[in-house]
Amino acid sequence: MLNHIAGADRPAATGETMELIDPATGRVHRHSPRSGRADTDAACAAAAAAYTHWSTTTPAVRQRALLGIADAIEEHAEAFAAAETGDTGKPSHLFMTEELPAIVDSVRFFAGAARNLPGAAAGEYTEGRTSLLRREPVGVCAQITPWNYPLMMAVWKIAPAIAAGNTTVLKPADTTPSSSALLARVTAEHLPPGVLNVVCGDRDTGRELVAHRDVALVAVTGSVRAGRQIATAAAVDLKRVHLELGGNAPVLVHDDVDAEATAAALAAVAYYNAGQDCTAPTRFLIHHRIHDVFLTAFAAEAAKLRTGAPDADFGPLNNAAQLASVQELLGRLPGHAGIVTGGARLARPGFFHEPTVVAGVRQDDEIVQEEIFGPVVTVQSFADEEEALALADDVRHGLAASVWTTDHDRAMRATRALRTGIVWVNTHGTTVSEMPHGGVGHSGYGSDLSMAGLLDYTQVKHVML
Repeated sequence: MLNHIAGADRPAATGETMELIDPATGRVHRHSPRSGRADTDAACAAAAAAYTHWSTTTPAVRQRALLGIADAIEEHAEAFAAAETGDTGKPSHLFMTEELPAIVDSVRFFAGAARNLPGAAAGEYTEGRTSLLRREPVGVCAQITPWNYPLMMAVWKIAPAIAAGNTTVLKPADTTPSSSALLARVTAEHLPPGVLNVVCGDRDTGRELVAHRDVALVAVTGSVRAGRQIATAAAVDLKRVHLELGGNAPVLVHDDVDAEATAAALAAVAYYNAGQDCTAPTRFLIHHRIHDVFLTAFAAEAAKLRTGAPDADFGPLNNAAQLASVQELLGRLPGHAGIVTGGARLARPGFFHEPTVVAGVRQDDEIVQEEIFGPVVTVQSFADEEEALALADDVRHGLAASVWTTDHDRAMRATRALRTGIVWVNTHGTTVSEMPHGGVGHSGYGSDLSMAGLLDYTQVKHVML
């Protein structure tokens, strides 16, 4: 595996590499470059040089390039699946059926969106002068992606940036760079050199990239800690920042639904990707009248789920540190909380963990307040609608939530009251390219997907004639 800079594949300037561990085995399966300042300098210089031309291309040119990229991803689907599953350990069939079609759709959406940027009509706001607005690209973008959905998050970042006329340097997570490196090679047939550059490396590589003087905008999907550090570093040079950070999604289940059917529907979502999803349903708030029935049904559904096999329902945690984090969190459970099902690492190679349900928790417990990012959910009860909403909003994250009820008015009240960027009603986790994906509070600011995501990679210029 190599970096991709100025249209060519190349190793790190120092020749240093990092081991990549297959989470399904715990063994080294390949190596990637450990990029340093010379590599980020070269990538940013290539992006800055390419911006001079790419920023002046017509939307039609950018659309054709993105449509070509979408077709190329489909054509190389098996190679992308191998790259993705090798780094993440997730079952290949789930990547092919649940993720790849959405990835391709996102690229095609932004291809169309490139030709539909909104603009304000010209007008006279002072005597004798006409004002108009130009919507222009920002410049060179530094984009940093996480390890839970490597290819999907890369596409969510690069597609709107390129569609808007920007150039970019992408730094994938240190444990999952393979599909991003492949993406750069595949897109080389459709983009001029320097429009998309990929530098692999560790946190130091990311710090070098964020601090680079050629970078105008920094976009990151990652943890709250990483977001704080990046926002602080970017502030030194007053760079624009786009943050999609953690989540701790509440699920409000009212007593007018079928408890067992709702439990079955939610179990299928809660453990997808081993719960390593910032919108994963994590905090289950259940009306006290159906709490016990729901808990029993949900725990039974969770116990049926399989991991640790090629045809499993979910794969391993991404790395040893994340597995340890989940185990340590469970080990610190207070005495009033208990594990209903699961709770242990699988006795086999790799970073597999049982689907786990924790009940008896209280609102101020660590496991309720902090993002778990693993195959673990908590269950609490509530007395009425007011308490449910209060519990849902009583955390620092604000990315997503879902409400389960047959009462339309209650559902609409919840969608207004919940302080999150996304609210689902009687479903959870569904995303579409046309709608924004972003949060509030410690979940960050800025939107992925949709026209809102495209506009985040533009700036407005006032012209007066």
